[in-house]
Amino acid sequence: MDWLTTVDHKKIGILYLLAGGLFFLFGGLEAILIRVQLMKPMNDAVDASMFNQLLTMHGTTMIFLAAMPLIFAFMNAIVPLQIGARDVAYPFVNALGFWLFFFGGVLLNLSWFLEGAPDAGWTAYTPLSSSTMYSGKGVDFYVLGLQIAGIGTLIGGINFLVTIINMRTPGMSFMRMPLFTWASFITSALILFAFPAITVGLVLLMFERIFEANFFDVSAGGNVVLWQHLFWIFGHPEVYILILPAFGIISEVVSTFSNKRLFGYSAMVFATVIIGFLGFMVWVHHMFTVGLGPVGNALFSIATMLIAVPTGIKIFNWLFTLWGGQIRFTTASLFALGFIPTFVMGGMTGVMLASPPADFQFHDSYFVVAHFHYVIVGGLVFGIFSGLHYWWPKMFGKVLNEGLGKLTFWFFFIGFHLTFFVQHFLGLMGMPRRVYTYLPGQELDTFNFISSIGAFGMGIGTILLLVNILITSMKPKNAPADPWDGRTLEWAIPSPAPEYNFKQLPLVRGLDALFKEKLEGRKEMTPAEPLSSIHMPSPSILPFVMSVGLFIAGFGFMYHNFLVGAGGIVVTLICMLVRSLYDDHGYHIEVEELQEKGAKV
Repeated sequence: MDWLTTVDHKKIGILYLLAGGLFFLFGGLEAILIRVQLMKPMNDAVDASMFNQLLTMHGTTMIFLAAMPLIFAFMNAIVPLQIGARDVAYPFVNALGFWLFFFGGVLLNLSWFLEGAPDAGWTAYTPLSSSTMYSGKGVDFYVLGLQIAGIGTLIGGINFLVTIINMRTPGMSFMRMPLFTWASFITSALILFAFPAITVGLVLLMFERIFEANFFDVSAGGNVVLWQHLFWIFGHPEVYILILPAFGIISEVVSTFSNKRLFGYSAMVFATVIIGFLGFMVWVHHMFTVGLGPVGNALFSIATMLIAVPTGIKIFNWLFTLWGGQIRFTTASLFALGFIPTFVMGGMTGVMLASPPADFQFHDSYFVVAHFHYVIVGGLVFGIFSGLHYWWPKMFGKVLNEGLGKLTFWFFFIGFHLTFFVQHFLGLMGMPRRVYTYLPGQELDTFNFISSIGAFGMGIGTILLLVNILITSMKPKNAPADPWDGRTLEWAIPSPAPEYNFKQLPLVRGLDALFKEKLEGRKEMTPAEPLSSIHMPSPSILPFVMSVGLFIAGFGFMYHNFLVGAGGIVVTLICMLVRSLYDDHGYHIEVEELQEKGAKV
């Protein structure tokens, strides 16, 4: 019950980690099945219909249900600690965001057991997705599941914007915030502006499928390109929503394990802001083959090439941070070091795809598959694995086994490059995306075989990580407050963090606040306030029940049972009413309790 009702940001971070990890395993299993089918020509491990479902669910699960919540896990667990806050601005809304995401993801995955999974590709292009003639019932699950999960993500993003603007501890100015907090801040702003676009697209698609509207039906005056615009206006900022927090993690890890201040901090901050800004000006590069004309193509091509500049600034600043540093090769730093060249390769192929004449050739080939996996897996997943090993002691009070961690890294790193490096050549040799089989004698056999072997390597790496987590979970909580000789505020409090985070809010006197205090010979932060009672929010079951209500409503609409749909929405509205009318003042942790726990007065 404690976990169902919690509004503590650290516990919600752990819930995001568990749910995101579970969906990550589902998405990984789907990927393995895709690679098994493509291992040899004319294979029949799965049929064409099942392949389309696997492909659609792999992309959708990995982007929306694995990558996003794993990022939110770190944002929840770490950002309030890094800015010296006791919680997020709206703890209740934070819990609601998690449960909405979770039930949206469950709804989407139930499609496997009910009517067959969505099969129109993870981008759900119309008219394939809008007409029930071409796609199965699964697309309804896609439309409603993603809407519910998307609301959760949107309110989560708003919550973090308010938290970072309003709840920084005394002395924590914007230009003293750690880079992970900066990345989370820009990411939250991107979520605020990008998610309404996909929400509008999904609502139109829902009306098209369930209420027989004609937004995308060309014969009735609709337009199929409308969906592509709505999807990619969201879809390209989404790439930066995913990758910017990974940049933030890499910045923290590289700085800590080089034992140096991050090189060019202000340049890194402005590069992050510029990437966020330009991220909204490049979406048409996904649509160069639609026929928007030379002016549109040229403008978006230039914007896409421009975005490489701030990314390049980041790469060089990480390299300069490493330069002359006392580098420690822990698992976290290995993943960070593996990230840098891998992401550069993804960026290089991105600049190739930014040229419309070249894109005409590469479009919808395996070259594109290789490119975005180099960015999303080589960038984001390496970043997540780095952050996982780095912050695990802070979240759980235990340090992951380094030997197993390094094995995880080498299996995953080598497996990744085996899988996706050869796909560049498959694409240039003409292998199209999303095909479930290919003919022998086209010189595609060897590279596909290598690619599938690599996928098994990544699978073994992931299994090793699970084994590591299992073994570590059996040990006692014995991690020190600061196992890595960290530089930022989260390492100034015990591991795992107490429910109130800081007994007394810390006074920040410069960048790398904790490291500055260490340099001056202090063991801990100087408090910015006297010891006093701490106000805490009360736990609540309402976020869980509200999400169940929308989950039920989704089923009602999907099966045209509008009574059930209305019933689900009524449940949610009643919860909102209860929340509005019942004035919950929370509770206080008194000074005596804090003194028993050894606070300084």
